[in-house]
Amino acid sequence: MKNLIVVAGHAIVRDLNLVEEDAGWFLLDFQRGEPKKYIGHIERAVQEAAADPDALLVFSGGPTRMEAGPRTESLSYWLVAEHFNWFGYPEVKQRSYLEDFARDSFENLLFGICRFKEVTGDLPSIVTTVSWEFKRARFAELHREAVGWPLERFRYIGANDPDAIDQALAAEERAREKYRADPYSLGEEFRQKKDQRNPFRRQNGYSISCPEMFTEDKPWR
Repeated sequence: MKNLIVVAGHAIVRDLNLVEEDAGWFLLDFQRGEPKKYIGHIERAVQEAAADPDALLVFSGGPTRMEAGPRTESLSYWLVAEHFNWFGYPEVKQRSYLEDFARDSFENLLFGICRFKEVTGDLPSIVTTVSWEFKRARFAELHREAVGWPLERFRYIGANDPDAIDQALAAEERAREKYRADPYSLGEEFRQKKDQRNPFRRQNGYSISCPEMFTEDKPWR
């Protein structure tokens, strides 16, 4: 595999029989009505992987909710794809992996690249990120630059937007300001948020398996 398609997880599935309804997911209040949108993210990513036989599909997101138990966002998305028989592209299943440590969007991108390295032994040629359209600037500019990934080797796919787009855009502007001030999300506010999203106190090993992504001396520079 040469290319990476990473899907940023947003929620954990509760019941696949109700996967298109709020009742089928563990949701925060502002996420009500979004499950079909998550399915849209998954379907678009599977379609992209089907169109590129050299692509590895990575679902990214850890066990972020205590009430959901140790289930991860990444496994939830994989199971949704399986539930829909990979949206008509069952061959993609063999090229689909989990990244089950990410706690925020910055880690979705960084850890997604590292997971690709763990699976293939090398860094990807092209990174494609799939998430909300309203988060395009956050990923394609702020996170990509913080990770140090070259613009010419990066693609962003905004699969859709939530119905409450005005509310989402207002929240996104505040989030971008925080990432501009703290691009690696290492400050106290981000640390508290990440602690809340790591209720089972899991620790990744990417600094060992993918050390080049944690230094200023990137191999493509």
